[in-house]
This record gives sequence, C-alpha cells and structure tokens, in this order.
Amino acid sequence: MERKTIQLIYPDLSYKLVGILFTVFNELGYCYQEKYYQRAIAKVLKENKIEFKEQVYAPLEFKGERIGGYYLDFLIENRLILEIKKGDRFSKTNIDQVYSYLKRFNLKLGIIANFTRGGLKFKRIVNIN
Repeated sequence: MERKTIQLIYPDLSYKLVGILFTVFNELGYCYQEKYYQRAIAKVLKENKIEFKEQVYAPLEFKGERIGGYYLDFLIENRLILEIKKGDRFSKTNIDQVYSYLKRFNLKLGIIANFTRGGLKFKRIVNIN
C-alpha cells in the first residue's frame, strides 16, 4: 500500500502562531471578549518579531463595483490569516468566513482560534485552489 506524505503549509509559522495562542490562553484563560484576546496576541506577535497587520479591510467587488467588505482579524507575514473567536464550536459560518478571506487574498492557510471554557481550540483552513 502506497503512503501519501502530507505537506503542512507553513509549518514553522503555524507552529509558532499556535504556541502564541496557547501562551495567551494560558495567561488570560476564558471569559474575555475577542478584542482583548486580539490585543494580547498582537503584543506577543510583536515580542516575537512576527510581521502582522490587524483588522485588514477587504472590499468585496462585483463587476468592478464595491458591494461590501469585511475585516479580517490578523494577516500574518502576508501569508496566513488568523481569526479569533470565542465559543465552544467551530461554526460553518466561521469556517466559510475564513475560506472566503483566503480566496479574496489568494492565500493558502487560515487558522481559526476559539477561546473556550475547555481551553484553546484551533482549526486550520486550507485554500486548495
């Protein structure tokens, strides 16, 4: 039987990022609003000299006309999208949201981080197109 090797997208960057998320959760715990987790993550990203942008506006256009827009929480090193959520489950809406961001910016990897009562949970979203 032939085994396929699975290549992780941006393994070093994503491992560092997940470590940062756990650092923030371990210090803050559960029960805060998303904006406070976002501020804490930004602080640790700066401390680790990881390039990032916060609240990146992404206009949505159709046939050359702006029909809306949205803000993604973090764009990390212009390669990876990080979305912060508070809740116990990964909703289809949140997964679809990150996937649409990946398509819009033509990126390969997004991570959803859920700060839950039971700990930090994260999900990798891959754009295979």
